[in-house]
Amino acid sequence: MEHHTFAARLDCHYLLEAPETLSSRTLLVATLHGFSSNPEDMLRLTRMLLGEGHVIAALEGPSAFFLSQDREPNIGFSWGTTAHPVESVRLHHDILRHVFDEAGARFGIGPERRLLVGFSQPVGMNYRFAATHPEAVRGVIGICGGIPRNWESGDYRPVTAALLHVARREDEFYSPAVTEKYPERLRSRARDVEFHLLEGGHRFPSRAAPIAAQWIERVFFPQ
Repeated sequence: MEHHTFAARLDCHYLLEAPETLSSRTLLVATLHGFSSNPEDMLRLTRMLLGEGHVIAALEGPSAFFLSQDREPNIGFSWGTTAHPVESVRLHHDILRHVFDEAGARFGIGPERRLLVGFSQPVGMNYRFAATHPEAVRGVIGICGGIPRNWESGDYRPVTAALLHVARREDEFYSPAVTEKYPERLRSRARDVEFHLLEGGHRFPSRAAPIAAQWIERVFFPQ
């Protein structure tokens, strides 16, 4: 038996929402949904987190699958599995770079006002992106997610983006025993790390909006 690999064209998708008027405080936000979710839900949640006035690109995971076998089954999306991790990481990076370049050129928003947001599955992948392409974004918000296993030992560059990580105390997948070590781990590659542990389970936290607002002011619009 022989194993062969080849490249084939894949059409990727994202939703884009922009305010009627842009200003010097408008951010370009690329936001990534969790496993089995979709860009429509993530767009709504990101708007709830950041408020109005930003250009938001909600990306769709490249792998689609059925969530049920109903007559009109729901469809969820994923950013990859452990089956082919190298290819998944490369595709994730290519998608992000394309969206940032395309939307950034359209709206005239450079890397100094670009923000990357992720919930659950893509959080660790987003940190990996920031450590591979530090010139691409100014900030990264990770919510209820993890850190790459090879964060300390991988072939990464120093992270220049500010990192905001929001964890939850009753998270079924990322327990406090694990997440409380994240600030120290993240600081091994990034200077600016802010960590918050909120009450609740593995869900998008509505109470994170004030935290994100203060962090954005400090990181993107310092006095």
